[in-house]
Amino acid sequence: QVQLVESGGGLVQPGGPLRLSCAVSGSGFGIAFMDWYRQAPGKQRELVASITGISTTNYADSGGGRFTASRDNAKKTMYLQMNSLKPEDTAVYYCHALRLGVGLWGQGTQVTVSS
Repeated sequence: QVQLVESGGGLVQPGGPLRLSCAVSGSGFGIAFMDWYRQAPGKQRELVASITGISTTNYADSGGGRFTASRDNAKKTMYLQMNSLKPEDTAVYYCHALRLGVGLWGQGTQVTVSS
């Protein structure tokens, strides 16, 4: 069974950096597109960044050039480097992948930006 496991969340001060990881547990065969989503309390889940199998990236405006998605296919891991974090970035961050036409979700990792 293929699973996505996020890690790296936590409490960070405004202006600080944080790097999230999403590891694929099981076969990574057939995984093309991977994405990062986030969901803040009382809000809908929103797309943060997308990355293809050849590391072409797209970002939502909410990142404002502060977020960078990357992936290491050999390690079956995707990353989200977040810099200059703001309190409004506080949310549960989810990893999503499309594998052989089926969408997979991780369990989410909490990011809290607060002084």
